[in-house]
This record gives sequence, C-alpha cells and structure tokens, in this order.
Amino acid sequence: VESDANQSYNLSDAKIAGTYAAAPLNLSANQKYRVRIKTSKGVTYLSDFVDARVSPAVDSISWKATENGLQLYTNTHDATNKTRYYRWEYNETWQFRAKYFSGFKADGKAIVPRNPATENIYECWGNSISSSIVLGSSSKLVNDVIYLNPLTFIASDSEKVGIKYSILVRQYALTKEAFEFWELLKKNTENLGSIFDALPSQLTGNIHNISNASEPVIGYIGAGTITQKRIFVPRDVLPSAWRVKYPYSCGEPDSVYTVNPKTGSRDEDAIFQTKSQLPLDEITNDNGFVIGHTGAGAQCADCTIRGTNKKPGFWQ
Repeated sequence: VESDANQSYNLSDAKIAGTYAAAPLNLSANQKYRVRIKTSKGVTYLSDFVDARVSPAVDSISWKATENGLQLYTNTHDATNKTRYYRWEYNETWQFRAKYFSGFKADGKAIVPRNPATENIYECWGNSISSSIVLGSSSKLVNDVIYLNPLTFIASDSEKVGIKYSILVRQYALTKEAFEFWELLKKNTENLGSIFDALPSQLTGNIHNISNASEPVIGYIGAGTITQKRIFVPRDVLPSAWRVKYPYSCGEPDSVYTVNPKTGSRDEDAIFQTKSQLPLDEITNDNGFVIGHTGAGAQCADCTIRGTNKKPGFWQ
C-alpha cells in the first residue's frame, strides 16, 4: 500500500490463498492511496491513487414481514453531505434444529446415551455471506440520506427465520468512480439472462499492468473505513402463519430392533454401528425392557452436516 505522501506499507501473506494483510496501519483519511502488486511471475500491477473515504455510521437495519417473507433494509445518512455513494456486505447467522432429536449414539460396540452438553447434534447455527452486490446513492437528493435501501429477502418458509435470525451489515463509502464500477459489475453479473436485459459492458477498473497497459485487468481498489451494525430477529415477532420447510425429505423414524424377531440377526449393529442411521430413542416392550431404538438418517437427525453446534460468541 502506497500513499501520495511517499509512504509505503507492506502486506504479508495471511496463509489464506490470495489474501494479504497487515496489522492496523492507522492511515490518514486526508491522503490518497494505491496498491502495488507483484506476482510470483514477476509481473507488477499498480492501481490508481484513490481518495480515502470515511463511512458514516449505519443508522439502523430495519425489516418488514410480508406474506411471502422477510425484507431487510439498511438506513444511513451523512450530515456533511459528502459521502453520497455506498456499498454494503453482510453476514447472516441463524439458529436451526434437526428434524429429529438423537438421544443416543453408536460407539462401535453398543448403543449408548449421547451427552447433550458435548455431543449435541440437534441444535445448530448456519451462516452465509452476501453473494449479491448491494449499492445505494443519494447523489440525486438534496440531503445525503439513504432510507430503506433493500439488503436481502428471506422466504417465509426458510430455516433462517425458524428460531432466530441475525444479520451483520458492513457499510463502505465509495467514490463516484468506484460506485460506477460496482454498478456496472452488478449489471454484468446479476441483470443478464433474458433478451430484455442490458447487454454486458466492458468492465474497466483502476488496476494496470505497468509493463503492458493494454492488458485487461478486472478489479477496483478502494480505500476507506468500514462501519457495521448487527440486529437479531427472533421467531416470535414474525407472522405465526409462516411454516418453515425442512430442507430434506424425512419420513417417520424407523424402528430398529436389537435382535430381529424374524431372522435373529442384530439389526442395530447392521444399521447403527455402520452409521447408515442414527439412533433416536429407545423402544421398550411391555415389561419395560429395551428391545431396540428408533432411527433416522443423518440429514434428518444431525444438524452439524450443514452447520455448527458451537454457539457463536455474539449470539444473544
């Protein structure tokens, strides 16, 4: 990273492919910055100098429940009327449960109770990051105010709104040139697909091969601060008529007996010890003796196949 005051800051390999980082640099917002990139093949790319933009605070994240789902919005303003161009990214986190509760596990020898404190596979948290480009501009308004700018929509039958949902929104202030780049990228990647959509346009960024100016380079380097805000939306504030659709088809649990009364084989070993199903609950006879367990597939009884059972530190 280079400033127009001839200062230079090196970024180190963050051990994540394509990611480079540095400790907090405390850069001045009154200077311009650019990025110099040297590849492993010795080719150097250099971005144009850009103004550092200071993002105002995210005023609020609001939402509206409709018959079809949950629409989320972002709201912000700049009292100095200097920002005008904005971009947002977000991380979603939601609490969900497996279709069936598995109170037992196969340990290789027998079916034993599952420790709910350390072996919970019923309640989990899922997460995702924004995949669409979310932009907003107040350039045509007298005041620099963004109100009810759409962020994302969640269908009413989504697991995301089954128990509790949270969204963390990050806000970036853009230059006019950066906004135009992101706007064109959005049109080229999200608004194509029918004969009525705009034709793809040449995407030109602000990064150049210093040895070959004619080489097309896609990307845009910006500089600025990030502001963010998180909200939670619990299920009890949403319409009671909403019904969550489980993402897998799950029939009624099977009954798996310790010894098959017809063949004399140990069905539990064949089914549970091989993990083809997970044991759910005990089956007892009229005398109270355990003669087997109900069972279901992992997709229906193990939430960790699509989430984590580790409660996030920020969860309320």
